[in-house]
Amino acid sequence: MNDRYPSPAAPNARSRLAVHGPEMDSNMGSSRVKDIYGGRHPSMIPTYTIADAARMLSLPLATVRAWVRGQTVLSKGRHRTFQRVIDADDRSRRLLSFRNLVEIHVLSAIRRAHHVSLPKVRAAVRYLADRMKLEHPLASRRLLTDGRNLLIESFGKIVNASESGQLEIPEVLARFLARIDHDARGEPIRLFPIVGDDTASRGAVVIDPRVNFGQPQLRSASISTRALADRLCADESIRDLAKDFGVSEAEIEEALRFELKRAA
Repeated sequence: MNDRYPSPAAPNARSRLAVHGPEMDSNMGSSRVKDIYGGRHPSMIPTYTIADAARMLSLPLATVRAWVRGQTVLSKGRHRTFQRVIDADDRSRRLLSFRNLVEIHVLSAIRRAHHVSLPKVRAAVRYLADRMKLEHPLASRRLLTDGRNLLIESFGKIVNASESGQLEIPEVLARFLARIDHDARGEPIRLFPIVGDDTASRGAVVIDPRVNFGQPQLRSASISTRALADRLCADESIRDLAKDFGVSEAEIEEALRFELKRAA
């Protein structure tokens, strides 16, 4: 499948997702939620293409593709193959789930701290999986507690970072991990993507697999950022959009900056 063309995943299950996260949390029991999503947690539903993930997380497409599908490179006249780092939740159709997005988000934090090669990243993730006994450790809530120290330990051993570098890793991770919300099961349910250069604070844009088919939206209004961009292109003003949805002009501007960055 071409990365640029999404294929709808589980349409019958996803057709009923136009509910607000808090409403679903308070009014639906766990068995009811399980019925809607075909027995799977909403974070596990494959919905995004590799290109979607790259645009949403402001990462190079080639990087995300290498993490998800592996990579073959020519080095010193020989072809070297690097295995994938992320296990896509729908490998046959090369579709990613929300928890895959979260894993890529965390890996991008690691890459910002140190330019770690794919084999070393893969070894660290395997180390985490073995120690934490989790299938997708980078998407787990345990990464916020005991897992964070394991992550630092694994990269400290593999990267052999300097003392200053070791101090840098938890600082970067803390900022990126703070952008992820988990439910009572420890599964990821919200991700606040980075918009612009601010990596320290959450913004107005959120991705929630239970709302708007998991598309980026304004947190305060549950309107997709794409819909806002479309309305602006139809000659509606930022002021009018803010008034229509009862949000600030700053929130509308952030949503539009996010869409411009996705389109770049």
